Amino acid sequence: MIAETVCSAVAAAGLGIAAVTAYRKRFLAATRIAAYSLVPLGLVMTGVVDWLADTAFSPTAWAGFGVLGLSWLLFSTTRAVERRRGGTGKERKGTRSAPQRDAVAPQASAPSLGPGSRRSTRPATAPRADAGDDFSDIEAILKKHGI
Repeated sequence: MIAETVCSAVAAAGLGIAAVTAYRKRFLAATRIAAYSLVPLGLVMTGVVDWLADTAFSPTAWAGFGVLGLSWLLFSTTRAVERRRGGTGKERKGTRSAPQRDAVAPQASAPSLGPGSRRSTRPATAPRADAGDDFSDIEAILKKHGI
């Protein structure tokens, strides 16, 4: 009797907090809080303590399973929305405040300016036989990208 009262009070308080959070336009957090607060209510309604005796024939227990299913649905929905948006609010704030990093290391794209001797003219040699292979690779890459 006391356990049911405590769990029901926790669920009611959690739903109240979820309502306040939703009023502040933080709908994902409010949905998650509502899901957490429905778990104790669902456990009370399923009758976990009296599992063996009452679960099979109790409509309240099956309603409790429905509430637990609703809670699971809310959890999975918020996770799917977070994945679509790219993480939680803290993660998005961290990426906004972090400096933008280059996709390639700066050394990789900078030309080498080290000491070296450059010939002013190229030696007149016959074209290599495998030069056509190089161009075919380039053509394949360009075709792949629709160019």
